[in-house]
Amino acid sequence: MDTAGAIARYHNLEITPDPGLMEVHVGEFEGMTLDKFASGFSQFMVDWQNKGDAVNFEGGENLGKFRERVWAAVQKIVQSNMDGTVAVVSHYFVTATIVCMALGLPITHLVRIRIQPSSQTVLEFKKGCESRLLILSDICHLKEN
Repeated sequence: MDTAGAIARYHNLEITPDPGLMEVHVGEFEGMTLDKFASGFSQFMVDWQNKGDAVNFEGGENLGKFRERVWAAVQKIVQSNMDGTVAVVSHYFVTATIVCMALGLPITHLVRIRIQPSSQTVLEFKKGCESRLLILSDICHLKEN
C-alpha cells in the first residue's frame, strides 16, 4: 500500500484495494527463519512441480485457488478499463502469476520468472487479441542519473 500510495500521489490518482490481488497466504512458511524456510521450501517445490495447482501451502492457500483469485481480479480490472491504463501494485507471487496467466503458461512456470523489488512489469490487453508482455521487471527508474 505504501508503494501504491507513492504512485497515486505522484499521478493524483485514487487507490482501489482489491483483495483478489493480495499476496499468496504461505501458511506455516510465514515468518520462518531463512534456514528453516529453505529446508521446507525445497520439498514444497518438488510437490509443486509434480502436482501443480493441487498443492497447498501447509496451513495456507491452495495454489490453484490463488491463481483463480488473482486472474479473476485482473480480468475484472481489464474489462473495466479496456480503453485506459491501469497500475496494479503487488508482490512477487501475484505479479509472476499474472505474467504466467497472460502468456498462457502454467503457474508452475512462475519460478522461472524473476520479479525484482520495486520493478515495473507492463502487460498489454487489447480486445480480440492475445495479451502481450511488453516489459518484465524493469528497474531502470531506480538507478541514479
